[in-house]
Amino acid sequence: MKFIQILLVVLVASLVGCKQGAAPTTTDAATTAAVKPLMTVNGQAITPEFFDFYVKNVAGKPASELTAAERTRALDSLARIYVLTQAAEKEGVLKDPENASRMELSRLSVLQAAAAQHYLKDKTPTEQELRAEYETQIADTPQQEFRARHILVQSPELAERVISQLNKGADFGKLAKSLSIDGSKENGGDLGWFSPNAMVKPFSNALMQLKKGQFTQTPVQTQFGFHVIKLDDVREASPPSFDQAKEQLGQILQRKKLQKYSDDLLAAAKIDPPLTPAADAVPAAAATTPATPSDAPAPK
Repeated sequence: MKFIQILLVVLVASLVGCKQGAAPTTTDAATTAAVKPLMTVNGQAITPEFFDFYVKNVAGKPASELTAAERTRALDSLARIYVLTQAAEKEGVLKDPENASRMELSRLSVLQAAAAQHYLKDKTPTEQELRAEYETQIADTPQQEFRARHILVQSPELAERVISQLNKGADFGKLAKSLSIDGSKENGGDLGWFSPNAMVKPFSNALMQLKKGQFTQTPVQTQFGFHVIKLDDVREASPPSFDQAKEQLGQILQRKKLQKYSDDLLAAAKIDPPLTPAADAVPAAAATTPATPSDAPAPK
């Protein structure tokens, strides 16, 4: 996978140069001449900077930390990438529409990441912004957490039989271990503690109707199958402290800033025909993202 990623980077760099069609400026030419390449491959220079970038992506460390043998192998690998990309360009593989589209998507991905990094580099959230976001997140956090277990099966008929057995006194955990197709079966269907919004809507809606010790009397259908759910316990939620959440809050704020930036760019862009607002184009039910507790196995 790393080899393919670097291959794409080399091809993207080559394509960007070809598409722009720009000759190096005097400054660029002087800079290039001043930097002695590590080697050339059919006249194409591999600079120390690009070699270091390649090594960091493949080996996870700077080129300066390579042993002599590792350095030799890295140069050999990079040279192979270059001869492959040169052969690809010579043989016209980019004339194939699918290859051209894949390359364009890779180019856009690289530029999108670079644009985001450039925009956010001087927009580190302030302490005031972090605390305001913390209060917002706390206000939106459910006040209760639930501990539940479930039995996931593939048909409503089997779920009905499970419910019938439970009503006759069968042990929930034993039935989960023998019948459930979810990874939680090994724990008797136990999903641990979670907030209701950590589950897909039909699951959480059914759970909220139960009292401690009760289980659902009808199968609960989700995209994963049919569930029989039992509520084991309820407790007051304990939100993380500001210090515990600080790093995640920073990530949330940066995502929001980047979203606002892209919204503004999109609003100013000339797009023909105009985009349909997402809220009008996507039904609410289709926009719902499946979710399971982070500390519990996801339904299969």
